[in-house]
Amino acid sequence: MNNEQLDFAIFCIECVAEELELKGSEVYKLMVDDTDILDTYIIPYYDALHTQGREYIVRELIEVLRQESKVAI
Repeated sequence: MNNEQLDFAIFCIECVAEELELKGSEVYKLMVDDTDILDTYIIPYYDALHTQGREYIVRELIEVLRQESKVAI
């Protein structure tokens, strides 16, 4: 993961946390421990995702979390 991808990952975590009214650490746990979408979705698709707007990214990530998570979101 390079610095731009790291910055983008942090952006994604914080934006999703804000939308879901959760702490960033809770969303990080969902993305890393519960679903692994940080390593299997956000970073691999960084080139396409980072060109999208905030609203699209947040909606997309929440949808992926809902599909992948065993926890109700």
